Amino acid sequence: MADVLVARDGGVVTITLNRPDKKNALTMDMWVELARIFDDIATSQDDRVLVITGAGDAFCSGADLSGAAEGPTGNGLFLMRQTARVALRLHELPQPTISAVNGVAAGYGCNLALGCDLVLASDAARFSEIFLKRGLAIDGGGSWLLPRLVGLHKAKELAFFADIISAADARELGIVNRVVPASELADVAADWARRLAAQPPNQISIVKRQLNQSYSMTMAEALEWEGVAQTAFGTSEDAREAMLAFLEKREPRYTGR
Repeated sequence: MADVLVARDGGVVTITLNRPDKKNALTMDMWVELARIFDDIATSQDDRVLVITGAGDAFCSGADLSGAAEGPTGNGLFLMRQTARVALRLHELPQPTISAVNGVAAGYGCNLALGCDLVLASDAARFSEIFLKRGLAIDGGGSWLLPRLVGLHKAKELAFFADIISAADARELGIVNRVVPASELADVAADWARRLAAQPPNQISIVKRQLNQSYSMTMAEALEWEGVAQTAFGTSEDAREAMLAFLEKREPRYTGR
């Protein structure tokens, strides 16, 4: 059985990290495979939404540190560049992404979850920037994500103490969009994914990019980009379809044109 499972249905791509006996800890082969999958999704016109989840009772416990006590092996910088590649590919995906966090999300696994556009968590989920407890610094994009999600001082608290926090606490902090009973997680994630897949694909891609880049833009730059995007989309087939569907009191059917 593969360590990374991929399923496609109606424009929704579901990635399942599949090492339940290891709490879905990531290996080098898994990082390579995730990067390949993200590249495939990014260039696909059929893939509308990505959902990431974990098999068993964990989302992802981070990197597989088996043998780490014997010291580093191989080229450490090469390894880190592979892990960084995955985090950056996820962040830059044109399609909206959802993490369905079913259990522990620690270290890189925590930042893999937080790197998605929307974070759904079961009431059994737990989150931890556990790096300092392992004698390590933050990776997986957490040093960039956390201050933007929770503010600088709260980010330092999460990173410095490396505590394990509950799904409810994560929701209170704003790093989780919604907490649901464990028995409902898959259904809610599927519902959100279907709703996102039904949106006009080009428009939602640009909206995602607008929001992601907002911190590096002035108000004037953002308004100019909004004007350019609005002008371009205003004459698109999907915009016409949206108006027709509204007038005809039906659900729109977007084609990406």
